[in-house]
Amino acid sequence: MKVFMLGWEFPPFISGGLGTACYGLTKALNQLNIKVTFVLPKKVNTRYATHVNLLTPGSLDHVASFSCEELKNVKFLTISSSLKPYSRPGVSQTRIEETLKEKMTKNGFDLTEQSGGGVDYCGDMYTEVHRYAAIAATLAENEQFDVIHAHDWMTYPAGMAVAKMSGKPLIIHVHSTEFDRSGPNVNQMIYDIERAGMHTADKIIAVSYFTRSIIISRYGISGDKVEVVHNGVERNGNANHNLTSSVIERDEKIVLFLGRITMQKGPEYFLQAAKMVLDVMENVKFVMAGSGDMMHRAIELAAELGIGNKVLFTGFLRGEDVNKIYKMADLFVMPSVSEPFGLVPLEALDNDVPVIISKQSGVSEVLTHALKVDFWDVDEMANKIIAVLKYPPLGLTLRNYGNFEVRKLRWKDSAEKCARIYEESMVAV
Repeated sequence: MKVFMLGWEFPPFISGGLGTACYGLTKALNQLNIKVTFVLPKKVNTRYATHVNLLTPGSLDHVASFSCEELKNVKFLTISSSLKPYSRPGVSQTRIEETLKEKMTKNGFDLTEQSGGGVDYCGDMYTEVHRYAAIAATLAENEQFDVIHAHDWMTYPAGMAVAKMSGKPLIIHVHSTEFDRSGPNVNQMIYDIERAGMHTADKIIAVSYFTRSIIISRYGISGDKVEVVHNGVERNGNANHNLTSSVIERDEKIVLFLGRITMQKGPEYFLQAAKMVLDVMENVKFVMAGSGDMMHRAIELAAELGIGNKVLFTGFLRGEDVNKIYKMADLFVMPSVSEPFGLVPLEALDNDVPVIISKQSGVSEVLTHALKVDFWDVDEMANKIIAVLKYPPLGLTLRNYGNFEVRKLRWKDSAEKCARIYEESMVAV
């Protein structure tokens, strides 16, 4: 089976969980001997692409080739394009990064080749999305494939264009909707693209039942068209790191927030709960790892709450720096307002960090050994943070059972479900 896959993120160019998900899924599909051609709007640095057969066209008539073994069934076609999926008009991500650069360096984080904050994806989104679609359709004319798999709204026009050109079935994979990102005040252009893609698709893959319900109720899609495929997680080997920090004392507990600092992720609820915890516990530091359009507001709120000296903003992290921050953490909290899935709690548990997660998340469907709380209930969130930090047996139970539980969530299972959906859609066309 051959799949023509469309996505706008792949390591090292990531601004959210989509890049991680695309890597995990393509790796698992490769192990099932499914051949994937992946169209990406960014040239992948060969330092991160030593495991793939990489085609990097600067233009359609010039292609450089790199090959290797780990993903021998995956081929990459990269379009010279600039996309910035999570940004809103008027937000200067460069200013945010410059503000945090000195602080990150001071705390021992490697700033070389950091991306995901807006340097790699920029420009007029609408124009770029449709230019990507036109070039992807041209590239598809020279490829052989059985099914089209498009990840999230920025690739839906490309998926529709390739499906129209080829007559092959279109599968769209919904990792997030505009209602998750913006709440009720949706960007109409993005909503219209999402709705068109969903109605055109032969099948829709949702990352959770939480997301499936939004697709059905908000976009008018029949339930029999939408399949749920939960994400998996890569085992990281639990490597040890030598940790030093000039701003974290050895006897301090570390509570971690890791993700985009945007409305969707609920950073203000995290800080409000932090204030309540610090009212009764002094030896706690709250670390916010990530960047986003609410960064400055979060810094201001921490100051307004009088906890600025107890909250550390690291900026956007990747690779070993992410592993490092996990190893420092005593607890991970995900207070998302609307989270289609949420890979980070799985990564935290895989690193032996107990987790508290929002009930408004897809990952709550697959985790039993995690404390769950409504995102808006900061009193309960604070109570549960205090309970984990004050009572080691509770943290140990959550850590041990959660780590065992997350081992069962593998990308191989996700890939097998996707393969079944591919086969069903091919028969139906």
